[in-house]
Amino acid sequence: MINKIQETSNYLKDKGFNAPEIGVILGTGLSNFPSEIEVLAEVSYNEIPHFPTATVEFHKGKLIFGNLEGKKVIVMQGRFHLYEGYAPEEVTYPVRVMKELGIRKLLVSNAAGATNLDFKNGELMLIVDHINLLGGSPLAFKGVEKLGERFIDMCDPYDLEMNSALEKIAKEHSIKLNKGVYASVLGPQLETRAEYRYLRIIGADAVGMSTIPEVIVAKHLNLPVSAISVITDEGNPDDLKPVDISEIIAMAEKAEPDMILLFKELIKII
Repeated sequence: MINKIQETSNYLKDKGFNAPEIGVILGTGLSNFPSEIEVLAEVSYNEIPHFPTATVEFHKGKLIFGNLEGKKVIVMQGRFHLYEGYAPEEVTYPVRVMKELGIRKLLVSNAAGATNLDFKNGELMLIVDHINLLGGSPLAFKGVEKLGERFIDMCDPYDLEMNSALEKIAKEHSIKLNKGVYASVLGPQLETRAEYRYLRIIGADAVGMSTIPEVIVAKHLNLPVSAISVITDEGNPDDLKPVDISEIIAMAEKAEPDMILLFKELIKII
């Protein structure tokens, strides 16, 4: 993997991806962030050596590099999921590449369903902890120790300083920013009534199908990370209604401007 990471990094440097400072991973329905960037280079995932290819139709599959708020940023417009058939180390490969290119901080977003019924559609949740229900780890492969310590500590997976700054920014701009625990499940099917009850019992405030593998690898790389969930549906097991993926995407797009503002203001000061 070390050789592959180096080959991918060299390819991207040749394409103009030079010295990024901050990496951003965009989730479902959160594709407008790149419009805020002065784009210097971009390339489709399927052109990048050793990169997976996004197979989900609403994930665009493009790596973008440019200037934002005085910083060099590299943005994943579309991410990879275990439910697409990829292994955890494939899903998280871009994080390792971005670190090799030079990023010092990582910001992650996702669309999630609320299991905490105090959270409403269109609100944001700052992730303060997580529960990994994916059934695996992106560090569970032979040779991982060549890339970093195998047994990483996860007592604080999300950077306390960046999270505190995001809370302050949200307050200054009158954006409601809930705080909570994010659970990641394999998917792609949504949850049953019993599963929503289970998630509430074990302490999850929101549930999705991503983010945790990337955060684990960020910790493996000593890369500070913050993550925000856009609440796109409410998982009330006593009043559960069918949810269409188009509705989830529409709700994410509606809430995206607040997330963009938070990320932009944070990028300005980190």
